[in-house]
Amino acid sequence: MERFETITDGLRFPEGPVVMPDGSIILTEIADGKITRVLADGSKQTVATTGGGPNGLAIGPDGKLYCCNNGGFEYVDSGSYLVPHGIAADYSGGRIERINIETGAVEVLYKSGDFGCVLRGPNDIVFDEHGGFWFTDHGKQDFKTRCHDIVGIFYGKTDGSFLEEVIFPSYNPNGVGLSPDGKTLYAAETYTCRLTAFNIIAPGKVDDAAGPGGPGIPVYRPAGYKFFDSLAVEANGNICVATIGECGISVISPTGELVEFIATDDIFTTNIAFGGPDMMDAYLTLSGSGRLVKTRWNRPGLKLQYQEIE
Repeated sequence: MERFETITDGLRFPEGPVVMPDGSIILTEIADGKITRVLADGSKQTVATTGGGPNGLAIGPDGKLYCCNNGGFEYVDSGSYLVPHGIAADYSGGRIERINIETGAVEVLYKSGDFGCVLRGPNDIVFDEHGGFWFTDHGKQDFKTRCHDIVGIFYGKTDGSFLEEVIFPSYNPNGVGLSPDGKTLYAAETYTCRLTAFNIIAPGKVDDAAGPGGPGIPVYRPAGYKFFDSLAVEANGNICVATIGECGISVISPTGELVEFIATDDIFTTNIAFGGPDMMDAYLTLSGSGRLVKTRWNRPGLKLQYQEIE
């Protein structure tokens, strides 16, 4: 961990880091049901209280935050790590929320049932150049009933006028991202530990190309007992996937080669986001131990839609 600087700790299962123009990081604290801003000096400010399980975040065309709320997890505190464990006893339903950063106001943009879509555990989100957004639904595990949701990948519009499940089934999709040219959608599946690609043919539409095992084209799957979480894309097109179990970030080329693996010391390394004037500052959420860390990356990250550079 010598290459990593700890920005702050004491977070309650942080995910969804968004790099702001002033250098602060806005992220979710899933276990506390809130959105938090972390300043450069490590101090923290509550942006909004959402309840449930705020997960992935992205800045939209209106400058507001769009949040994938998974409705909540139960947790096991091992003493060293906080571990999500099944569906919350007070599960409040999957939804997409829009958050005013200045006022903290939270509004539900889409909920389960809207446009005939079932939302169980929205997880990660990315905007395209058309102002729409893709998001994954990771689903829920109910250990009491031994049930696990079958879920998909969705596309929505920010005015509340359109929501569609574009890809179904998808096997516990978690991280989602777009290639630099916007023509490829990437999704990281957690329990299959697969990185999958989809060819985008129009806004919110993909073709029917599929490999074995369902929709999408398999890109990469590592050996061993590990799981994929969220992802970010480099400017050159590499896909950086947070890898649980192996503790770190797997950097994968668009053609499926492992470029490198950057190790951390937290089994729940869940997210990576890029910022800085040269887009080579990388921010990682080490969720199990509740830390946000920073490092200089080996290559520039891809600037996201509506991301302002500090």
